[in-house]
Amino acid sequence: MGESYRLEVQNLTRRLGGREIVRDLSLQVAAGQVTCLLGPSGCGKSTTLRMIAGVDRPDAGRVLVEGAEVSGPGMFVPPEARNIGLMFQDFALFPHLTVARNVGFGLPRGAARGRVEELLERVGLAGHAGKYPHELSGGEQQRVALARALAPKPRVMLMDEPFSGLDMRLRDDIRDQTLSVLKEEGTAVLLVTHEPDEAMRMADEIALMREGEIVQHGAPYTIYNNPVDRKAAAFFSDINVLRGKVEGALTETAFGTFLAPGVPDGQEVEIVIRPQHLTIDLDRAGRGPNPTESHGMPARGVVERARFMGRESLVELKMDHDGAVLRATIPSVFLPKPGTVLWLTIRRDRCFLFPVRTK
Repeated sequence: MGESYRLEVQNLTRRLGGREIVRDLSLQVAAGQVTCLLGPSGCGKSTTLRMIAGVDRPDAGRVLVEGAEVSGPGMFVPPEARNIGLMFQDFALFPHLTVARNVGFGLPRGAARGRVEELLERVGLAGHAGKYPHELSGGEQQRVALARALAPKPRVMLMDEPFSGLDMRLRDDIRDQTLSVLKEEGTAVLLVTHEPDEAMRMADEIALMREGEIVQHGAPYTIYNNPVDRKAAAFFSDINVLRGKVEGALTETAFGTFLAPGVPDGQEVEIVIRPQHLTIDLDRAGRGPNPTESHGMPARGVVERARFMGRESLVELKMDHDGAVLRATIPSVFLPKPGTVLWLTIRRDRCFLFPVRTK
């Protein structure tokens, strides 16, 4: 099975201070594929990367590169012998070496020059070979770090928050260029990030981590549109939450009845919907829009505040039925005054229903 993947991780576990930092973690990355380990700070992402790189020893589990075991029970290949490239957020360039010597560092002398020239051309720095790191911008330093990591032709590239130190306006361009170069090289990439937008932009697959475990793994579209639970939905965007109780596999809300197949009677549930899937309608002498199959029943609310966010307007309404505040986004300028009566309907096909779990 391992031969079909460039990188395969099986049941990795790491314990520190009596606590499991990473627990029974498994994943696979194919050649030319970018997988993002995504999750909040402290969930075990960087620890996982260090174990794969060989700078930290796992307490259990295996790591295979092109089907060959580099870490496992009774087996530990040192980092420099794993054919794995590393990129970190601080770039870690040698300040006393030129760009060309940074990129070629560690390469056999006979092969270095041609490989360095090739990579600098690819990352758009062909005219910067003789410069030193302090003479470069942050984005240029990042591209030098990428070229250096790729110089030995690693089969796997591990990237730990490599773009977090860049100006926000530069990130998209640098990320796109980096992704293009990595795809051209056919490298298997495992990228650590805590930013959902970055993962969605770069990844072929996302492994969503929480408290040392992968809680959901799949394509960005799947992860976003089929979250495994409320926390997974909330990690990617703001959410609204409706609460109810199941009776006869149904849940009654102010927006109509929702199906709850397989949920036992009396179970409390949360119905999650993102702000962009709420529709605002005007009040018509105390009446709202007519109910529809796709949007259900309308519910009345009063505007608490409205803000223009650049690409959209965010409107917060206090709902009549329970006093909850729901947020709706409108892809235009729409700034009703506080106290304005409006009606909300929701895209029923964009709602997620989750049983409330009690610890």
